[in-house]
Amino acid sequence: MELREVLRRRRMVRRFDPGRPVGRAALDAVLCAAQRAPSAGFSQGWDFVVLTGEDEREAFWSAVARGSSDGPSGGSSGEPDAWLRGVSAAPALVLCLSDPDAYLDRYAEPDKGWTDRDPARWPVPYWDVDTGMAAMAMLLAAVDEGLGALFFGVPPTAHDRVRKAHGIPGNRRLVGVVALGHERTRVGGSSRTRPRRPAAEVVHWGTFGGADPGLSGVAGEGPSDR
Repeated sequence: MELREVLRRRRMVRRFDPGRPVGRAALDAVLCAAQRAPSAGFSQGWDFVVLTGEDEREAFWSAVARGSSDGPSGGSSGEPDAWLRGVSAAPALVLCLSDPDAYLDRYAEPDKGWTDRDPARWPVPYWDVDTGMAAMAMLLAAVDEGLGALFFGVPPTAHDRVRKAHGIPGNRRLVGVVALGHERTRVGGSSRTRPRRPAAEVVHWGTFGGADPGLSGVAGEGPSDR
């Protein structure tokens, strides 16, 4: 599939068909794409915990929901809402973990020279940024494999329980989760109620608020209209 078609088709899927498993070849392709993501200093400070067994996935959802009213399930009645019922049916979950130490160690090497390993040197936590890019690569690869996918976060109050449930070391950060499967029914999300911001609003030329010089004085449709 052409890249522009993958980008056009990519969307967050929130209802999965539990009766259609993710084939191993497709899953491997998605995970391979994640490992091709860029990383600062080629640190590759990410790990992916893949949950395909029913018991594994139930352990994850139980860890997320237990004793929490701010989890993905929403609400505090104890009953799963439509979001949780739809997403928990996904036959594969990939926990996306970042490893800050991998970056601090890498940049303490001779070609970088930050021997103090001070996180304050980093303008933003690139270990999380790069893991997010790996997750995006998975979302795009899923489209190419004919799968539906969703990236979602885990409430901070549940992180320790998820670590315990799946043996995740304490020095790993749980950036988010990619759910994979086949879409069951399409539901309207924010993209149905909130229009995509046009390029003229989000792309700034030369300075914040600067207009596209290539469109100056040109009438007709702009890139955002196509």
